[in-house]
Parts: sequence; C-alpha cells; structure tokens
Amino acid sequence: MKLSIFLFVFLFSGHLSAKDVNSVPISEINKTEFLRIKKDSDNTPVALQLANVRYVPQHGIPEGMYVDLISAVHIADQAYYQNLNLLFKDYDVVLYELVAEEGTRVGDDNANEGKSLLSAFQNGMKNVLGLSFQLDEIDYAAKNFVHADISPADFKKSMDEKGESFFSMFINMWLAGMHEQATNPNAVNDVDILLALFSPNRERDLKIIAATQFMEMDSVMDAIEGEQGSTIVSTRNLKALKVLRREIEKGHKKFAIFYGAAHMPEMAKVLIKEFKLKPDQVNWVTAWDLTH
Repeated sequence: MKLSIFLFVFLFSGHLSAKDVNSVPISEINKTEFLRIKKDSDNTPVALQLANVRYVPQHGIPEGMYVDLISAVHIADQAYYQNLNLLFKDYDVVLYELVAEEGTRVGDDNANEGKSLLSAFQNGMKNVLGLSFQLDEIDYAAKNFVHADISPADFKKSMDEKGESFFSMFINMWLAGMHEQATNPNAVNDVDILLALFSPNRERDLKIIAATQFMEMDSVMDAIEGEQGSTIVSTRNLKALKVLRREIEKGHKKFAIFYGAAHMPEMAKVLIKEFKLKPDQVNWVTAWDLTH
C-alpha cells in the first residue's frame, strides 16, 4: 500500500448533469460514506464517485437553511470541476480549504508560497492519470467563495501542541499501509502497479488502482487521527465550522463546504451534534471515469 502517502495528498492537500449524478433516498445512505467505486453488472469498476450530502435543521428552523458537504478530490476529470463551478453558483456561501493566511484566494502570492514541490507532484500525477488539477479548474474568484482554513502559523502551532511532525505522520501512514497490505489479500501490491504501468490501457488501469487505494484509507486515517485528532483534519475542520457559524449569524441560508472527502465524516458528526442538523439527501457525483 505504498501509494497511500501519495493519495493522502490528494485527499487533504485543500448544475450537475444527469449522467454524472445518482441521487438516492437518505434512508439508504451510509452516513459515514463519502467515497465509493461504482461497478457495472460484471463487477468491473466504472467510476470513482464522491458524495455531496445535504444537511437541514432537525426542527425546520431556520426555514430554508441547509449545508451541503461537497466532497473533493484534488485531481479529477475536468468535467467534474466544470459541473462544480456551475453548482457553486447556487449557494450564498461556499467555504473552501486552503492552508494560508485568512482571506487568501487561490492565485494570491501568499497562497503560492511553499507549494511548488506539492504542485509539481500533483501535476505529474494528473498527467500520468489523464486528469485535471482542482486549483486550475475551480473558480476561486467567485464572490460567494469564503476562505475557511487555518494559517500556516496556526498549522505549525497545532502540530507542536499535539506533538506531531510530518515525519511521524508519514511513518504512521506507512506502518498502517504495511499492515493493510499484510492483512488484506486484495490490497494493491507492487506487481499490480507494474502491470498497470505497462498495460496498453495504462491510464485506466492506474486510475482503478488509485481508486481502490482510496477505498482502503480507513486504517491510514485512524493512524493519523489517533485519540486527540490531527492537525491536518480535526484542527482544520474546527476552523471551517467556526467560519460556518459566523456566516450563519450573518443571515445566509444556502451553504456549501468544499473540502477533501476525508474531512467529511468528522464534519458530518459535528453538524448533527452541535449544529442540530440532519442528513436530508445525497448525490453521488462521478469524479473519475474508470472506463477509459
């Protein structure tokens, strides 16, 4: 499971067409599931899909208010991002992730500091997989976009307080990945990756492997979060939800929280417990077409 560290980057870094969305009743939703691989009748993977889940007040007050958790993956089909740009126009406020100074927009000078290595890696991976990069495709200049993430200084402060380091985080991820590979006979291994690299359908086969790795991230997440929660997920979630509360107090009603899919299970729990919301509906959106 050596890809887990790389896939972690994509999950966290920071009007839909009918053919790309599957809407299901809330009674059928696994409340903690925000990623899935859609398969055809032959059990062949055909799409990596992300859940957009709507939460509404448990008692109907304030009337007309809702919060949509819009799960993100940081490289995806260009059509996925184009559809999101259309969807985002319908909200009063779209809260977005970006570890940067408060109020920073994607494209600002301070948003670009220190990310050249990460961007180079992500751009390399998007080219290998034939996908597009979120920061290149999403319109972060839209007037309803609101920065809802911590600053680099706060990120470092939180890591220091929790006794975290990037080295320890990656070691924990690596150990969790090794355990997954040892205990899961279906886990992706090096042979699978080599076969995909030399396959005549390389892009498709590599995307299927990567999508499969996404679905095996639970053990890696557990290793990162621990008992007190992590900076990269829990601390940033607290900031996003603090900004949400501020925007609610301004009188807005239609909200989207646009964050990596791995943030969503914890966010959902807080929306239910502290904001007194309840899940109302879910749309499954195709992020990766796995048929070619």
